[in-house]
Amino acid sequence: MSEQSQKPTILVTGVSGNLGRRLLPFLGDFNVVGVDRVPVPGHPEITVHPINLGQESSCDELVRLLRESHAEAVVHLAFVIDPLLTGVTDRDLMWQINVAGTARVMEAIAEVNRHGGHVRRFLYPSSVAVYGPETPPFVDEDAPHNAHTLNYAVQKAEADAVVRFRAAGMGACSVYILRPHIFAGASVENYLVNAIRGRAFGNGKMAEWMRKKNLRLPLLLPFGKQYPEKLFQFVHVDDMARLFNWLLHRTPPDETPSELLVMNVAGSGAPLTLKRCAEIAHARVMRLPGRWLCAWVLQFLWDRGISSVPPDAFPYMCGSYTMTTAKLQEVLGEDYAKVIQYSTEAALEDSFHEERAAGGSTTTA
Repeated sequence: MSEQSQKPTILVTGVSGNLGRRLLPFLGDFNVVGVDRVPVPGHPEITVHPINLGQESSCDELVRLLRESHAEAVVHLAFVIDPLLTGVTDRDLMWQINVAGTARVMEAIAEVNRHGGHVRRFLYPSSVAVYGPETPPFVDEDAPHNAHTLNYAVQKAEADAVVRFRAAGMGACSVYILRPHIFAGASVENYLVNAIRGRAFGNGKMAEWMRKKNLRLPLLLPFGKQYPEKLFQFVHVDDMARLFNWLLHRTPPDETPSELLVMNVAGSGAPLTLKRCAEIAHARVMRLPGRWLCAWVLQFLWDRGISSVPPDAFPYMCGSYTMTTAKLQEVLGEDYAKVIQYSTEAALEDSFHEERAAGGSTTTA
């Protein structure tokens, strides 16, 4: 028997996305089977199955794939985050992929385990966004879910609820829900990091021209001393990958056949003020009289294909939401520092590694 065949197999949905690509180097102890729309760049050895989770038939396809591969774990990363980047702009289709698709993956696991399968772990990344754009300081995992406005946040909250509801019907399968704060790192693009970065990531001609000229958009904030003091946390995408790998090797305590474990995830150290975030990014902050005007400008930039930051994200850009990671630290124990290697500040600094290497040559529009 070859060394490859002796390794346990895990199935990773959304394997070609940013987190999936960052996770693969940590999975040397496993055979990896992927599910995604496209192959994994730079990893021709990974077999990727183009299963469309937005279709009901995907459940039967996943059942067959889990049985044929004898997968022992599923890491469910498939989620439409950025409509412009993925080309999935229809909200109903996004819901079918993000929320119904998550239910289909879990139903496939339950079906396989009901008939002699051995899928023992299901890992799902939720988001800090489920708590909403304004929270009390350092909420724990039992805080209410007040996501609104931003479609991504609302659907993350719905999918989070789906996973918690279905966890008990998975057979002897441990279910891990991770609620990371904002991803950061040199490879990361998301709403908040892009807003701080100021790059014109829209798909219009003006955005293309601005990128060629290295012109940056300012960070928009309303008047009021409270807004620069809003607090944010970040988690480095590689720390998230390390955490997934750690959980894939974890044995549930007290020889329990399965467990439901929900954990907030953020970088170590203190949160950052929005003012400090702007300083790290060398961003110019433009103050405007009122949230309504900031939202109007964002809408203007979005409608003209200049910015990739949707106007619905504005409450999350000028809100303040922080989490406690006490449970994460307790679960990881002495391995905490090995897994969470970046502080919140260091994670954000790494997001601007290329800009610093280029000598900060971009100018602000």
